[in-house]
Amino acid sequence: MLKKVLLAAVALAALANSAVAEDLKVFRVGILGGENEADRLRNFQCLSEKLPAAIGVEKVSFFPAADYDGVVQGLLGGTLDYAELGASAYAKVYLAKTDAVEPILTTVQTDGSMGYHSIMVARKDSGMTKLEDMKGKKLGFADPDSASGYLVPLVTLPEAAGAPVKEYFGSTGFGGGHENLVLEVVKGNFDAGTTWGSGVGEFKDGYSSGNLRKMVDKGVLNMDDLVELWKSPLIPNGPIVVRTSLNEDIKTKFKKFMMNLPTTDAACFSAIQGGNFKGFAEVNVDFYKPIIDARKATIGG
Repeated sequence: MLKKVLLAAVALAALANSAVAEDLKVFRVGILGGENEADRLRNFQCLSEKLPAAIGVEKVSFFPAADYDGVVQGLLGGTLDYAELGASAYAKVYLAKTDAVEPILTTVQTDGSMGYHSIMVARKDSGMTKLEDMKGKKLGFADPDSASGYLVPLVTLPEAAGAPVKEYFGSTGFGGGHENLVLEVVKGNFDAGTTWGSGVGEFKDGYSSGNLRKMVDKGVLNMDDLVELWKSPLIPNGPIVVRTSLNEDIKTKFKKFMMNLPTTDAACFSAIQGGNFKGFAEVNVDFYKPIIDARKATIGG
């Protein structure tokens, strides 16, 4: 009996060592959907150059999901080590499994704030200039797991419009990610749509960061074609999360690498974040409790 116990202990130790070794070989990065895959991979590619040596792994592997939920499920299943989530997507992970990931950092806007906004945009030639002009019309949301593209508009639009979303708008739908949603608005398939932006700087530039800015910088959007109808209250910037069960040494080294990234490789930092930011700030789950509570009350897990 003692021999069996010892053998079992040895086997468990071998499995544990194997798991650590796997962590040390490959660092798996989940990339949210929202823009085309080639652009997302190109933006994150810079991490493959310096991150492996900084955290002690052989390589970094990238997993661009088709939508937000693909990354959420990867984090819940333990098949991803790091991802940058929107606040609502993090809330979904937390409500499903509180200890799946740890939020460690978030971005700081150029004005020092730690939030962004849901921005409702329409074609400029529609003649609409304000939210009231959208009554009875077709509204597009970006993604069911996006804070700015769905959750926050769902929660805050009723007060601004004076009626529930389902009653105020003629119909609603999803655009398949932020970039595609805006393109669908430009095409006229939605009368207006909700995407995200820092709210810092000028609308004509796509603001200082966010989906509109990324589209402008890529040359796929002319802000002269759009008008802003509504802007939400401030939303907490989404978190950088790491797998909770990840090797503690790697967690520490990774956090240090990311905190230093705005200084050590400003171009990489800007590419990953999509625009101009001041840097990172440390956060934990408490920073996202209002979004977690809002999601639980409206959408659920």
